[in-house]
Amino acid sequence: MRQKLTRVLGGVAMLALVAGGAACSSGGDDAASGGDKCGNKIAFFGALTGSSAALGINENNGVKLAVDKYNKENADCKVELVELDSQGSPDQAPQLAQKAIDDPKILGIVGPAYSGESEAAGPLFHEAGLVAITASATRPSLAEQGWKTFFRVVGNDLSQGPAAGTYIKNVMKADRVFVIDDQSAYGAGLADEVKKILGPAVVGTDKVQGEGKQTEFSAVVTKVKAANVKAIFYGGYYQEAGLIRKQLTAAGVTAPLVAGDGVNDPAYITSAGAAAAEGTILTCPCQPATEARGTFVEEFKALNGTDPGTYSDTAYDAANILLAGIKAGKTTREGLLEFVKGYTGEGVAASYKFVEGGELDPAQVKIWAYKVQGGKVVPDQEIPKA
Repeated sequence: MRQKLTRVLGGVAMLALVAGGAACSSGGDDAASGGDKCGNKIAFFGALTGSSAALGINENNGVKLAVDKYNKENADCKVELVELDSQGSPDQAPQLAQKAIDDPKILGIVGPAYSGESEAAGPLFHEAGLVAITASATRPSLAEQGWKTFFRVVGNDLSQGPAAGTYIKNVMKADRVFVIDDQSAYGAGLADEVKKILGPAVVGTDKVQGEGKQTEFSAVVTKVKAANVKAIFYGGYYQEAGLIRKQLTAAGVTAPLVAGDGVNDPAYITSAGAAAAEGTILTCPCQPATEARGTFVEEFKALNGTDPGTYSDTAYDAANILLAGIKAGKTTREGLLEFVKGYTGEGVAASYKFVEGGELDPAQVKIWAYKVQGGKVVPDQEIPKA
């Protein structure tokens, strides 16, 4: 799932975007290869409908803002945004990836948003040389596949998982913990990292089905209740997390739920009910999006009619990295990929520099804990590195 570091005004202030007036209509490095300087596209790849849509909409709205601002400043050479709705399903990802690959005007992807769909689409993007910058897919193994086109602008679960475990251990001081995951690439991986930190404090584990395939969780609720735990960790997404929390509360289980960035969305509170969700701890390798620097929050709200949500700011920054390359004349897939590889700059959510495997420089990664309080997700504290 999962952003808060020094930043400057939005992605348009990023280093490469200012590159000596290299407008997309001028002779950039791709001029000799016949790259069309206008009519270019970038795509957002993530859930826009279905049970996983809330996080995808957050991100897509950030990308829309980046493209809207870019086009106002480059009216003679606009970039089109293509929206690829995956519904968060790995099964749909290959077909959508191929759709993007088959459109030669699409030069880069913001996404995929989820780890499972990233695993399914990543090999295709690699083969096609189509650069993809995810704003939220955090499974560590995504950077270990040898994909030359994979980048992410957030920390991975090797940062978030230990931080969540550290919070449970040191802040909550819970010595009896039950760990549940949804068997997804993201959820299982995150739960595994939490278990490593907690060790013998984990007194029980169980698995459920994600992607909206399960809505009744009495079996796991019975196990949690019998274990008499002081905290519950859930690796997965908000739709199941909300139902689990609601059913735990109905069964009289008061131990707080802790979950990762896939649950860090107001939709979780809607699913669980405000009373049941109260006190839930949610971790994220992201700053509070409403605290992004510059004019991002005001501009986002003006365009989308709502405050930015989880990963709206990182998706905005990811889009601006791609747009910076297009502005600099990198209007072939090969040229834009090389631009992103060497990118260093500042966004509204973080400082960006990519290292091996397309990972964000670890020095830039911070993890925050959020808390459900009064029916809202509010910042709690930054979690020290484990």
